[in-house]
Amino acid sequence: MTDLEAALRRAVRGEVGFDVASRALTTMDASNYRRVPLGVVAPRDADDVAAVLEVCREHGVPVVARGGGTSIAGQATGTGVVLDFTRHMNRLVGLDPEARTAVVQPGLVLDRLQDAAAPHGLRFGPDPSTHSRCTLGGMIGNNSCGSHSVAWGTTADSVRELSVLTARGRRLRLGQEWAGAPDGLRELVDGDLARLRTGFPDLPRRISGYALDALLPERGADVARSFCGSEGTLGVLTEAVVRLVESPRARALAVLGYADEAGAAEAAAGLLPLGPLTVEGMAVDLVPSTEGLPRGGAWLFVETGGDTEAEARARAEAVVRAADVVDALVVTDPAGQRTLWRIREDASGTATRMPDGSEAWPGWEDCAVPPARLGGYLRDFRALLTAHGLRGTPYGHFGDGCIHVRIDFDLLSDAGVARFRRFSEELADVVVAHGGSLSGEHGDGQARAELLPRMYGAETVALFERVKAVWDPDDLLNPGMLVRPAPLDANLRFSVLPREPVDVEFGYPSDGGDFSAAVRRCVGVAKCRTTSVSGSGVMCPSFRATGEEEHSTRGRARLLHEMLAGELVTDGWRSTEVRDALDLCLSCKGCRSDCPVEVDMATYKAEFLHHHYEGRRRPAAHYAMGWLPVWLRWAARARVAPVVNALASVRPLAAVAKRLGGIAGEREVPRLAGETFSRWWRGRRRGPAGGGDLVVLWPDTFTEHLSPSVGRAAVRVLEAAGLRVVLPPTLRSRAVVGDGTSRSALALLTARRGGRVCCGLTYVSTGQLDRARTVMRRTLDLMAPVLETSAPVVVLEPSCAATLRTDLPELLHDDPRAARLAARVLTFAEVLERHAPDWTPPEVNLPAVGQTHCHQHAVLGDAADRRLRESAGLTGELSGGCCGLAGNFGFEDGHYEVSAACAEDQLLPAVREAPDGAVVLADGFSCRTQLEQLAGVRGRHLAEVLAEGLGGSEKR
Repeated sequence: MTDLEAALRRAVRGEVGFDVASRALTTMDASNYRRVPLGVVAPRDADDVAAVLEVCREHGVPVVARGGGTSIAGQATGTGVVLDFTRHMNRLVGLDPEARTAVVQPGLVLDRLQDAAAPHGLRFGPDPSTHSRCTLGGMIGNNSCGSHSVAWGTTADSVRELSVLTARGRRLRLGQEWAGAPDGLRELVDGDLARLRTGFPDLPRRISGYALDALLPERGADVARSFCGSEGTLGVLTEAVVRLVESPRARALAVLGYADEAGAAEAAAGLLPLGPLTVEGMAVDLVPSTEGLPRGGAWLFVETGGDTEAEARARAEAVVRAADVVDALVVTDPAGQRTLWRIREDASGTATRMPDGSEAWPGWEDCAVPPARLGGYLRDFRALLTAHGLRGTPYGHFGDGCIHVRIDFDLLSDAGVARFRRFSEELADVVVAHGGSLSGEHGDGQARAELLPRMYGAETVALFERVKAVWDPDDLLNPGMLVRPAPLDANLRFSVLPREPVDVEFGYPSDGGDFSAAVRRCVGVAKCRTTSVSGSGVMCPSFRATGEEEHSTRGRARLLHEMLAGELVTDGWRSTEVRDALDLCLSCKGCRSDCPVEVDMATYKAEFLHHHYEGRRRPAAHYAMGWLPVWLRWAARARVAPVVNALASVRPLAAVAKRLGGIAGEREVPRLAGETFSRWWRGRRRGPAGGGDLVVLWPDTFTEHLSPSVGRAAVRVLEAAGLRVVLPPTLRSRAVVGDGTSRSALALLTARRGGRVCCGLTYVSTGQLDRARTVMRRTLDLMAPVLETSAPVVVLEPSCAATLRTDLPELLHDDPRAARLAARVLTFAEVLERHAPDWTPPEVNLPAVGQTHCHQHAVLGDAADRRLRESAGLTGELSGGCCGLAGNFGFEDGHYEVSAACAEDQLLPAVREAPDGAVVLADGFSCRTQLEQLAGVRGRHLAEVLAEGLGGSEKR
């Protein structure tokens, strides 16, 4: 391997990675398979690709071309050298609106092409659900399709010319009339024309095998088209000329409800004569919530187009009239359509968990049959599942007869793997009996190639082998795929994972307490690799900042997988590769909500840091910021805030303190409040008690010591709404609920000093889980009297609220009080909505900008906040993403650039573009600090804005 690496470094200008992390990141795609490569090369251009092929040919090492790594059949994995086209060969070379063509490099993400074509009223026809991260090269390699294939066909239908390098270094320009054909291909085809005319099923989604029938003379002898779907086994694509189609100016979406999936499947083919753009189907067992969908047990998503909204709607309504439905809905609003389409696009991830939480896997992801036979095929498919004791949730491209499904195979035991094989063989026969194709979109890869003789027969498969030999006589390119394939039950990625549960700290309730199962959640669909977020989405800010796979949720999950496997990453919890990848995880929790399978990397990071530093000295920042509640309480008790602030303003002293504390030199140390929130509370003049509900206001560390104005404003608003506000007890007593000021004789006689409540956020985020548990248990002791009441706990800081809602019960999973407190936590807006429903907020009537806190988006939800803002006349949408400060993250030395880049992704542009007089909303202390330090803008908590709208002044 050393000789190979050295030769590649001499030969190519792009990056060469033979290190553990580079290899670990590419062991898997989105399939069930895993192969460990020797190294990864990111070529800069076609010359680099040629150099890699030459070096690998000399060393007898195979080459695998890889795009976004979202292939579902295993064809983007390999044991030799992986070519990563996403880093450099990812450009849109040119776009010709008049000719309706584009020239693209293989690493270009589909959405970037769509963005460039859209201003010209054009688009690339195929659009897989992974459109935000899949690449054109991968789409050509797999002949991808997507939801609009009923209108615009497959990728092969959209290809004009392909620039390809053969394994032996020939540069070919593939096109029609045998253009670019390697020597011997035409003679091979001419000798077997009868087989090519009769041996290939005629259906819209035949992706399996090589498309040799495209080489027939009556089909234009199209070498480029026949290359599509070859899965990197014939040549390496370096550039493509693709055809664009006219995009409808307006669209409408008809959602048709049926009693069950069989009814939806049988209706799909009958809608095709109406010329729809899509006919997509899914059943109720794949939908987390049916809110917003018409009545039914299954649905067809039928999109129509037109020059005007009225024309598109009229076509959608014609579809509804032609369909025999239980219920229907027509949506013309683009935002409403996007919301509905997200349900369908996330299915490839959500399908990996059954309704009861058990795992389901690809492998038979996309068989296709003639659309008219789809209903019968689905019935036979369901019967076969039942016969094998398996479960699956079909969905997909009903108009093309293509079904996606994840099945709850047991791929961990020998018996389960054996059943996987038997089922695969029998299902292949069912598909063939219905005149179908084993693959209808994602290619054969390792998952289905072994079964191609059942579809094509031995002689046609032998022809495939001869074609492969013409293109790649040395079997250098992606061996084990399509021809002479590896067994479908070999190289399973689960086989290397530990069979016994790993000793961990969190409870992982959704994974049966099994950390391996939690890591297995990542199936590789890579929604975390999107370069932009829509709406209030968050995931994954660090990937958008760096563009590196290791800084995506998927990349980190892959490294954790390899850590558990112990084959490539051999030092377990002490792994520096895993530590370095997790270092730039902001713990924003965005993946907990935005990832279709709810990977929770923030929790995994905390778990890893706990074990990684167990018994060892930690980074200085873990002590400086992890123990922040302690340092701030000491400063408050000693009443030295003015002294601390004065010293922090002396730059040389501040620089030394930051260096000792592991704090980024670019950061300003936040000023301590002269008066803590609790001290203000004890000294304030209280008005007459209201008759409303009792609410317990949580004095989080940030509100208490750094921004007490937020707490004061919240008290004012809550009391104006008629609520009775108290603070949590500071004495361990079961005699009173307590408000932090009780001095009754009974309380003093029976109580013990308990300190103040704390959610433990800073200890969790730095992986100091033993300390976090201690703090949380003390908090539960203090909150015991509160838990005996029905009072809600109002938490103003979103990150603290999220910690109490999720980390507390998951870390103290053995303490029932943790779940009880978690269930009691409400946000500021939620408590007003639920406990003061008749209160009307002041009319602020101003535009609002800012960012929904990432933890609020991921854990708490912001529906109540939206309604409260609307009631107060605060107009405009808040942006998504993460502010980038993320608690301790943005303050830690070495994180400043990424932190600032995350802020520039959504938050800062939104603030710069704000209209005059706009209110900048930022409920999180981190968000407000980031705004102040990077933009010189004062962000305000919603409570502060409403309190100002009440008029008057605070009571002392």
